[in-house]
Amino acid sequence: MGTTTSPAFSADTLRRGLESKTEKDLLQLYADDAELRVIDHNTQPSNPMVMHGRDAIGDMLRDVYSRDMSHKMEDCIVQDDRAAYSETCVYADGVKVSSESMIRLRDGKIVEQTMIQAWDE
Repeated sequence: MGTTTSPAFSADTLRRGLESKTEKDLLQLYADDAELRVIDHNTQPSNPMVMHGRDAIGDMLRDVYSRDMSHKMEDCIVQDDRAAYSETCVYADGVKVSSESMIRLRDGKIVEQTMIQAWDE
């Protein structure tokens, strides 16, 4: 009987997850107890949107990946238990979203992420 393991975190696994057509590959990279903070025009630094746990993060990612848009990882740096990356998304109507994320890893899984994003208005 074999066991299925999630892929180890790397710039390549992150790229595959981000640029996929669904949230499934990306969601595998998060620990069960992960926390994601999002800072943007609507959820400013003094009151960011905070999601606790992979289930809550999965709900947000399912919503994002249900939209008619593309995702592209621009840059990624992974060092020890830290990572940072830039992502550009483009909606079908041409509206662009740019984000920067800082990540903390534990045992090859994302346990903390802070994302700052901005979009065309």
